Amino acid sequence: MKRTFFPPLAAALALSAAGLPAVAQQYPAKPIRLIVPFPPGGGNDIVARTINVKLPGLLGQNLIIDNRPGAGGNLGAELAAKAPPDGYTLFIANNSLTTNLSLYAKLPYDPFRDFAPIAMGATSPNMIVVHPALPARNVKELIALAKAKPGEMTFATPGPGTPTHLAGELFRSRAGINVLQVHYKGAGPLMVDQIGGHVMVSFTAPIVSKPHVDSGKLRAVAITTEKRWSGMPDLPSVAESGYPGFDVFAWFAYFAPANTPRDIIIRLATDIGRVQQMPEIRERLASQGIETGATGTPEGFAAFLKKDFEVWDKLIKQQGIKLE
Repeated sequence: MKRTFFPPLAAALALSAAGLPAVAQQYPAKPIRLIVPFPPGGGNDIVARTINVKLPGLLGQNLIIDNRPGAGGNLGAELAAKAPPDGYTLFIANNSLTTNLSLYAKLPYDPFRDFAPIAMGATSPNMIVVHPALPARNVKELIALAKAKPGEMTFATPGPGTPTHLAGELFRSRAGINVLQVHYKGAGPLMVDQIGGHVMVSFTAPIVSKPHVDSGKLRAVAITTEKRWSGMPDLPSVAESGYPGFDVFAWFAYFAPANTPRDIIIRLATDIGRVQQMPEIRERLASQGIETGATGTPEGFAAFLKKDFEVWDKLIKQQGIKLE
């Protein structure tokens, strides 16, 4: 599935490298630091390192990946927000950049004030997976089981406030079910316990759960994006299973500190868009359940971020979810 959240970059900007202002033509004159606010091996890191295979060749300088995990992505975000706005410090964030504003009482940065959006790098669906012992093969049966025994069915998450936790909360809210949330410290421990039958249901990224679904250790019930996922085309979506408009996915996107010159932002957005369209990059990400194609103007991306914040801010307040 190819996502386009805003007008195509090339058509909207009509810029070529030769037509960019002098600042962008001279940029970059030295290596660029790319802050990844999570440990190696996660979605942000995978997208950053995959796009990094080709992006330095277009920019003419290396991008040095700097993993700065901690506090749900807040440590890396704060570091990026305080960096000089000269185009030599970039930041690749995920959904937590907008949800953390509602989850935490106080943040050392403001995602809308302190960052300049560049481009969406990639997206990934979530899957609802169950242990085979649970007699649910579709969304309707899963909800019926949950309603039959309120508060007893265990829904596992890789941690409170994570995008997959919030996806589960939105599903729970839309379905009107009462379940027992069980939070883990990461997707790895969650999978171990779910395969062992200690928890019954989870919302997970395909890169985490699909191998176990393929082996028969877990069963996939639905995909959380509005349309079916190309990686499992026979798996129904939540939207087509009776909940139209349900469209939840992880996103991974590039930012710069606020006040970074616009011509540098455009140069970066243009080159990231070019890398996204390279078959080698698309195939490499697709093998891990991640999709490219969400190219567009920085302004269109900023509008998407605002809408994304509004959806999750409403849910977080309704459910009373808070993190310290």
